[in-house]
Amino acid sequence: MNKKLKKFVDALPIPETLKPLRKNKHETYYEVQMTEFHQKLHRDLGPTRLWGYNGQFPGPVIDVNQGEPIYVKWENKLPAKHFLPIDKTLHNLDKLPDVRTVTHLHGGETRPDSDGYPEAWFTRNYRDKGPHFKTETYHYLNQQQGATLWYHDHAMGITRLNIYAGLAGMYIIRDEQEERLNLPSGDYEIPLIIMDRSFHDNGELLYPQQPDDPQENWPNPSIRPFFIGEANVVNGKIWPYVEVEPRKYRFRILNAANTRAYQLFLDSGQSFYQIGSDGGLMRRTVKLESLAIEPAERFDVIIDFSGHDGETVILKNDLGSNADPEDETDDVMQFNVTLPLTSKDRSSIPRYLRRIPSLSENKVRRIRNLKLVGSTDKLGRPMLLLDNKKWLDPVTETPELGSTEIWSFINCTNFTHPIHIHLIQFQVIDRQPFDLDQYNQDGSIVFTGSAKPPNSNEKSWKDTVAAPSGQITRVIVRFGPFTGDYVWHCHILEHEDYDMMRPMKVIEKDKQE
Repeated sequence: MNKKLKKFVDALPIPETLKPLRKNKHETYYEVQMTEFHQKLHRDLGPTRLWGYNGQFPGPVIDVNQGEPIYVKWENKLPAKHFLPIDKTLHNLDKLPDVRTVTHLHGGETRPDSDGYPEAWFTRNYRDKGPHFKTETYHYLNQQQGATLWYHDHAMGITRLNIYAGLAGMYIIRDEQEERLNLPSGDYEIPLIIMDRSFHDNGELLYPQQPDDPQENWPNPSIRPFFIGEANVVNGKIWPYVEVEPRKYRFRILNAANTRAYQLFLDSGQSFYQIGSDGGLMRRTVKLESLAIEPAERFDVIIDFSGHDGETVILKNDLGSNADPEDETDDVMQFNVTLPLTSKDRSSIPRYLRRIPSLSENKVRRIRNLKLVGSTDKLGRPMLLLDNKKWLDPVTETPELGSTEIWSFINCTNFTHPIHIHLIQFQVIDRQPFDLDQYNQDGSIVFTGSAKPPNSNEKSWKDTVAAPSGQITRVIVRFGPFTGDYVWHCHILEHEDYDMMRPMKVIEKDKQE
């Protein structure tokens, strides 16, 4: 994009809450259509072609109560041709329809037929279906504790493109414990769905056809190892502002970017009071000066604007000391503390939030050492693998229903990977550094320091964990409540599509090989 866009000129949109088509004592039923449409993302750009759920970018918020099961029929009403560049050399995509979708409820404890398995895709009006397709209507039981989840596309080999086109939205489960805590609510609870995008000057999305340094024998289009956009987008607006009162607000923050990890802070010097993470409320509130949030992670925070009446506060992204001075993504959005206080702020920032039992008390059935490694394909293109295996290799992770396992992610690459496991929430045990150069020389793991406990805001339920370069990141997992076919993968979407995703099968007890 050649033109510079003025920041903080568009008001932050608040995504609509999805209304059920039917609601009675027997069922709550929704229908959601994936459609193509145009939407203005900035005052000075033309309308952008997008794909979204119910014609919205991001999609509507699905807001439910714990224990309230719902049914959602996901309908593909998209065109037959994709408007973003598909590399058809991956996963036999040359033999599949261009436009395929399947929705995954990220963080949801969901039966396999409603999980959004990558090969459960379907095309417009269900004309073509993937080999794992089971049902048009998904059933979400919502039995887990209150949490900020999200839903997004998960179609095999094109997840990065479908989400980039706009197929993502927030899903909130509420529970009684949360209601008792007197947190900011109603107009004072705001979802922030953060991502980065690049644009053509006319406002159309730009997703590069090729890596930055393509080789002559590489196909065009060709998969990229990562994507970093030129502008930050929040709730469907580029660098928006929101007017707030001088009081406490609760923000449910989701990093929905393809690759970018954010290092968030407030230019006013204010603190974030984090009350929840991926799996819901934490044990206790953690006061933080900055938030490091990887793709797919969710942070539930309170910001107190009471001492900033009449001021502007910018949510910033720390790009580091070596950042390009032309990079404008150090800004995310702006809070204008300009609204009059409508009533006395009686909300709280509780110290203690929820009792969370430790999985460390469980008997550990198995320890899995899983390497995150770099490789190249037959064309010499970079590809990332989990334990040196590709998607089509036989299933090797077959935990038993109800069993507890420790998964050790051994990151032998030179950057952080956010690792997501479907079906479950886990707990982070620790991280321990090792000599990456030594590993690359002879394959040995030589520790360079002691194991460090998780960060203060990771000591709760998680479904996505940052696995830093040259470290072993250990998580403890209890598998359930369902058996069947699931997946685990890196949530950098360019990695997930090629080939950093593996099938996982939760099996009945005593059926382990």
